[in-house]
Amino acid sequence: MLKGRRQSAVMSARRVRTSERLHKPKARTSYDHVKRVADICFSVVGLIVASPVIAGVALVVLAVHGRPVLFRQPRPGASGKVFDILKFRTMVEPNGERVTDGQRLTRLGRFLRASSLDELPSLWNVMRGDMSFVGPRPLIVEYLALYTPEQARRHEVRPGITGLAQVKGRNELEWADRFRLDVEYVDGRCLRLDLSILLQTVRTVVGRRGTSKHGHDTMPEFTGWEDTSDVDK
Repeated sequence: MLKGRRQSAVMSARRVRTSERLHKPKARTSYDHVKRVADICFSVVGLIVASPVIAGVALVVLAVHGRPVLFRQPRPGASGKVFDILKFRTMVEPNGERVTDGQRLTRLGRFLRASSLDELPSLWNVMRGDMSFVGPRPLIVEYLALYTPEQARRHEVRPGITGLAQVKGRNELEWADRFRLDVEYVDGRCLRLDLSILLQTVRTVVGRRGTSKHGHDTMPEFTGWEDTSDVDK
């Protein structure tokens, strides 16, 4: 209990310190309004159309992994505002053993991630306004305190289910390249780019490209500037 409270306090402190250097989102009024309306419409339609698939995946996850079916975790969004992201659970909890995320990932979990079916519950986040269909992927809260000012610019926009980094290499990218592409999207975002990313995402998912990095099933932990030493010099 004490450990949990301490971790919560540290996370809160990091959010306060980091929020001071996060850029305020730069509004592009017409674009932002059109994109938000599109996000609402397509997320609602997606939840309705995909409901049989969502129900089917939920039953399979329940049978294989047990409860809970959904993975819920705090993630920072636009301006560092924290929300709970929803996904299908792809990992199991170890029985008191210290194991890596790759070891916790199940065969079903690998399939769900490779096919992006684990992302279906995130349509709820899009509908709520926590996320968009296209934008930098939301990473964990702990990373907020590790960003350089340039890397923190990825939080000028809503995070996305897919993004420029996801269609340019996905998990095969180094952190430096990933953050560079995130900021590139922030600077160049427009409806044409969003549509291009969505179309490329279909090819990426169908081809199951970039789902692992150097034989590892999960991305290595980001530990700060040393992981992106070739950026922001």
